Amino acid sequence: MKIDVNELSPVQRKVRVELPAETITNEFSRAYQDLSRRVRIKGFRAGKAPRSVLQSVYGDEVKGQLRSRLVEDSLGEVIKERGLHIVSRPEIETGELEDGRDFSFSAVFEVKPDIVVTNYVGAEVEKVRLSVTDEQVNQALGRLQESHARLEPVENRELIQRGDFVVLDYVGSIAGKPFSGGRGENYVLEVGGGKALPQFEEAVAGLKLGEQRSVQVSYPEDFPNRELAGKTADFSVIAREIKQKVMPSLDDDFAKDYGECASLDELKGVIRTRLESELKQIQDEELKDQILNRLVDAHPFTPPPAMVDRQIRYLVERYRGQMGSKTAASPDAGGTTEEARKAMEARAIRQVQATLLLEKISELEKIEVSDKDIQERIDHLVRAAGERAKTVREIYSRPDAREDVQAQLISERTLGFLLDRATVKEVDPPPPKVDEEGKNS
Repeated sequence: MKIDVNELSPVQRKVRVELPAETITNEFSRAYQDLSRRVRIKGFRAGKAPRSVLQSVYGDEVKGQLRSRLVEDSLGEVIKERGLHIVSRPEIETGELEDGRDFSFSAVFEVKPDIVVTNYVGAEVEKVRLSVTDEQVNQALGRLQESHARLEPVENRELIQRGDFVVLDYVGSIAGKPFSGGRGENYVLEVGGGKALPQFEEAVAGLKLGEQRSVQVSYPEDFPNRELAGKTADFSVIAREIKQKVMPSLDDDFAKDYGECASLDELKGVIRTRLESELKQIQDEELKDQILNRLVDAHPFTPPPAMVDRQIRYLVERYRGQMGSKTAASPDAGGTTEEARKAMEARAIRQVQATLLLEKISELEKIEVSDKDIQERIDHLVRAAGERAKTVREIYSRPDAREDVQAQLISERTLGFLLDRATVKEVDPPPPKVDEEGKNS
């Protein structure tokens, strides 16, 4: 087998392979022998049909299958032998495959670039000097209190006010035609809560129980639901019930019932510890981002376009998921997918560069993870999946999915390695910005 490998660019290779006629003859012979054992030809005993007959019936099929196998096996051998790290689907061009003649093909593909990483230990990074305040503890306590609030009916009042929670029935249509999601019963809306379009909330405020009211809602052009974007919907709304939020008292009983603590002071201590842990995690992530940015800035190189394109698709899919999770109550969730893709391209390039740099450092520092580590991470992902646990476990039973987990763990450990060896300087937080009215922002 003759092999030529040409470097078209730092991230692109062209491989040309030529197989001698003797090899091709042997492969054809083996293919027809195998075919003879597998098929039945009328008039011949099993395994006794002559090759000429088999060739007349299955010639094109045999040639096509043999061509594919020769390319796949030969290319795989070249890739392994030359240590090429392919990151794109090869573009294959083949010559004619004929028995008794040489066969050649070429393959063009992208590879990971050969990166030289230096001075990556001891990066200088800055950490803002922060601490958890009493106000933050009280705010977190307030959120816990609100999460256990109850909605109770409002008696002796029929007029809906801002701040009420109202139970509604509604029917919506566009140009007289219903649309998906345009009908709802026992829908609970917080009036003035900012979770619905303003026209809808304004129409509900001042409505009486049992009263029917018509309202037009104009959806913005960038509304995430494309069925509604840029259109005007007519709603018929009827208020069924008014409710108000009732908060539990913040006392020792609250700490016992909802915080698993003996007293309110103990609950505040638990909350402070949790906030401090979250603050440390946030600050560590910020330090890691600084380390990655310094690495990328100090080691400029062109990443493989195929890897960048995959990362863009991942970011776009995540963006779509975030937009899809927003309801019709989010008029500012706009932006087209194409605009999002363009905005994400620069980010994707830097993320791929960071990934390749971390991969190189992990090789230099011999950072590895065990099968046990991989399985523990997969088990964690399965537990977090809830009702989708079975599907997630099936996904991570595939070798490629386990390899992705392995790569992620190695990347995390490599970043931790760099953070442990970084020079961290604590700095005071910047002064708060003051707007024209003299208010802090």
